[in-house]
Amino acid sequence: MSGHAFDIAGQDHCPFMPVFGPPARMIVKGAGTEVWDSEGRRLLDFLSGIAVVSLGHANEKVAEAISQQARTLVHVSNFFANPVATEAAQRINDLLAAATGHRGQVFFTNSGAEANECAIKLARRHGGRGRHTVVSALGSFHGRTLATLAATGQPSKHEPFQPMPEGFRHVAWGDLEAMTAAVDASVAAVLIEPIQGEGGVQPAPAGYLEGIRALCDATGALLIVDEVQTGFARTGRWFGFEHAGVSPDVVTMAKGMGNGMPIGACWARSEIARSFSPGDHGSTFSGTALATSAVLAVIEEMERLAAPGLAVSGGERVRASLSGRRGIDGVRGSGLLLGVELAAGVVAAEVAAACLESGLIVNAVNPSTIRLAPPLTVSDAEIDEAMEILAGVVAALVPDGSSDGGDR
Repeated sequence: MSGHAFDIAGQDHCPFMPVFGPPARMIVKGAGTEVWDSEGRRLLDFLSGIAVVSLGHANEKVAEAISQQARTLVHVSNFFANPVATEAAQRINDLLAAATGHRGQVFFTNSGAEANECAIKLARRHGGRGRHTVVSALGSFHGRTLATLAATGQPSKHEPFQPMPEGFRHVAWGDLEAMTAAVDASVAAVLIEPIQGEGGVQPAPAGYLEGIRALCDATGALLIVDEVQTGFARTGRWFGFEHAGVSPDVVTMAKGMGNGMPIGACWARSEIARSFSPGDHGSTFSGTALATSAVLAVIEEMERLAAPGLAVSGGERVRASLSGRRGIDGVRGSGLLLGVELAAGVVAAEVAAACLESGLIVNAVNPSTIRLAPPLTVSDAEIDEAMEILAGVVAALVPDGSSDGGDR
């Protein structure tokens, strides 16, 4: 297997199930926005492990918190409380109380999919028998458990696993009339992203989230906002829904909240959270002290750095750097969750592959869009270096004779 990421001593095959495809590189070390592969090549990581390491790789504050906690208390069962998870839940509740105007309660999970699984079960428990349907948008992504996959609005991903669980309905993204028609007396909740990340970095149209909030108020359905990718300062606010000024009933989160430590959470307003009774839901590792120590460190460091402002200024610099570039039709998104729309004939997968060869990690989120989600701590110099690489790669891949409007 010479040249492959698993070409290591004593390893003649990939030890992992083939669900991710062949790994592009073996990454062995990271620091801030930089990572290094097993051949010693430096790469700028403008994907952050898919919007995860928002404070950069090997962040000292997070590493120290995890290290100290590992020497103190890693895990106890949920028959007991631990002070770290308790404080982390309180800090998350403080953030969401400020954003929504409501106090709530938290269930810690190991991932974003599990956070959405919790939210779906809570909505069904709250709605009761006969009011169990969850409505979500086409193009959405909510996870890969059977229930969250059923909620995901990508029918092609459902096919290998049919029959899917019942009680899920999908409508066109951004179409408030279609959403209104879909929300009837059987609907327990609407599950929606402020920006569709996997769907191509598609921000909610103006008035869309506000309209869904009004619809849920009128029908009694819960509004669940999936902040797994958009939460924790990524979009320039602590949570993506804040841009629309709406107040969700339930919020799910993960990715950036642990800076690489696997953890997620489902938050719900207290009067909704209490629909759960003991035994209705659970997880062995819910609120384990080691993972929640990372959450506390992330919140404290993001507050110290005023991280939402870093996302805004970084995003503005990216947009300015790519403005007018050959082969780039525009940049959409918010803060440092951005989609670079490529001109006709430029293939996103080819751009991502060429960027990797040139020392830049980006993601082809769909055939015409490159996703950018660098650490919020990315420097101006790193943005400038990365955007020169990206712009150069795209310009070189514009088909001959193409008139794409770029002037540099």
